Amino acid sequence: MKTTKSILITVATLPVLYSCNTTKETEETKPNILFIIADDISRTSMGAYGNTYIKTPAFDRIAEQGILFTNAFVTNPKSAPARAGILTGRYSWQLEESANHWPIMSDKWVFYPDLIEASGYFMGFTGKGWGPGIFPGEHNPAGWEYNDIKLTPPYKSISSKDYSANFEFFLNQNSDNKPFVFWLGTHEAHRAFEKDVHKKKNINPDNIPVQDFFPDNEITRGDIADYGVEVEYHDDVIGKALKLLEEKNLLENTLIIATSDHGMAFPRIKGQIYDEGFHVAFAAMWRGKIEPGRIVEDFISFPDIAPTFMEAAGLKPHIQMTGKSFMDILVSEKSGIIDTSRSFALLGKERHDIGRTDGELLSVGYPVRAIRDAQYLYAKNYRAERWPAGDPEYNYKNCDDSPTKSLLLSYTPENPNYKYYELSFGKRHEDELYDIINDSDCINNLANDPEYFEIKKSLIEKMESELKRQSDPRMFGHGDIFDYYPQGNIPKQKALYGEKYYDMQSIFNEKFSDIK
Repeated sequence: MKTTKSILITVATLPVLYSCNTTKETEETKPNILFIIADDISRTSMGAYGNTYIKTPAFDRIAEQGILFTNAFVTNPKSAPARAGILTGRYSWQLEESANHWPIMSDKWVFYPDLIEASGYFMGFTGKGWGPGIFPGEHNPAGWEYNDIKLTPPYKSISSKDYSANFEFFLNQNSDNKPFVFWLGTHEAHRAFEKDVHKKKNINPDNIPVQDFFPDNEITRGDIADYGVEVEYHDDVIGKALKLLEEKNLLENTLIIATSDHGMAFPRIKGQIYDEGFHVAFAAMWRGKIEPGRIVEDFISFPDIAPTFMEAAGLKPHIQMTGKSFMDILVSEKSGIIDTSRSFALLGKERHDIGRTDGELLSVGYPVRAIRDAQYLYAKNYRAERWPAGDPEYNYKNCDDSPTKSLLLSYTPENPNYKYYELSFGKRHEDELYDIINDSDCINNLANDPEYFEIKKSLIEKMESELKRQSDPRMFGHGDIFDYYPQGNIPKQKALYGEKYYDMQSIFNEKFSDIK
């Protein structure tokens, strides 16, 4: 395994390695790269996708003046693994320990911000970068940190980081006027939310459509309305960033991508393999390069972002990157389907939060692999005997605490609303198949319906073939290794498990001593 020092030496040589891959055009007009990522915001919360009760004019502007992607997907709907896929350009199951939430990240991985910085860019991030987890190197994988400037938040639970001021400070530090690569990651709309804050913003809960997997009542509507306030705050940050670029005459040559790491922090969404959890908002804007007003249906995934940014910077993707650049889509003048090979997305998860056990094993995952095409979602739950949102004993830790969660957990089997508890927290079938066009909330499992046998068979064959090609350990009988990778937050584990706690690193070293 490379040391941190050797990684830095390798990165330092990249300008030489990549200089032959830089075209004359990109040398003359290397664009700035601004990546904007929300924390726990659903695609359906943005006006560009039809939302009417939350106002998102800044995101909508990027979509209107650029491209709106209708089929953009994370590969793993949780912060650390989703962000690792962005930064490395690799699929979750190719990232070893970093397929898990709160990992101890290996120093073997290279990250696109470092590679682009080494080619002559000015690099940094503000807000939330990669995490949570323990990373190697001198700085967060998202870049050099710019988080010193604070503000007084307008509402409780909003971050005190002044994203806009920190971004401006970063730009002002660029005294050599290098092209920049910057990661702007807000903490919104991560839990918890200020209770009833929607009343201060005049968001009317009566106008809110409630997903089919929730009861439609005052509690869920109020919770979603409070979430909406945080979405609007995030959008305000986008607006300020665009204004700042305009004031500094930088907007004309800046590639901007705006997205979220996964869906909203509600039961059955965040951390779960259902459509709202992994199907994300995604818009790109680049004046003079991207034809405005386009809507693209091609399937893109988070591992495709890093090679796209590399190509924008005039570099070839690093050999570790297995995603595919979508630069050809960005510069095309077409809408609809541009690349017919981009017709599906692969998805998966391993261990997210602690609080799930299997015999004497602590902090095990809920392994899933899935495939999503234009109409269907197929998911394989490899350990369906486990609790998908975490053990009841530990209060379903893979679901953030919220009024909606408390409501669902209050339902008893005698209550007609108990079905909502089961949808979010109950155990699941090994196979799940949903018709997304007619059932976007993934309520009606068609996996055992004979009418859909051939469809399910075809999806399984395609999924497993692709995962084998990508060397997914699950396809070769080695998937249990993900349960043994150490979880990085030891104090939290000790507090949760008490006398049951054991040193995961020692167990991993004993069981997998042959892994270097």
